[in-house]
Amino acid sequence: MPEKEKLRIDKYLWAIRLFKTRSLASTACEKGKVKFQSVQVKPAKHVIIGEEYEVKTEAKRWRIKVTGLLDHRLAHVEAIKYYLDITPPEEMERLQFQAASFHTGKRLSKVGRPTKKLRREWEDFRDEEPESP
Repeated sequence: MPEKEKLRIDKYLWAIRLFKTRSLASTACEKGKVKFQSVQVKPAKHVIIGEEYEVKTEAKRWRIKVTGLLDHRLAHVEAIKYYLDITPPEEMERLQFQAASFHTGKRLSKVGRPTKKLRREWEDFRDEEPESP
């Protein structure tokens, strides 16, 4: 049975898949990115069903309510049954606006390796002989 009496917050956040590794969850707690009643929590804090947490990840500011205790990772479809996402609508709108306005799907100009097409165009340009007058 996946439920336990005592469960650390870092292990819980890792199990419900808010963080990719448990050490990332622990680090987030230590840096103040996980809060309970607007107070920073330590990684060893015990989770209790019914508590609400504010969790800031790279992608989103979550607000979750604990609905069950999970001590190991499950598939995402199963893991979402152990918390309730109560993130405010303003945060969801901010994420949608941010995604719509800044991601164009193209790589940034002059950043990283050139594409194969750009490299071929450059090589063709270099190989052209200048015309003599």
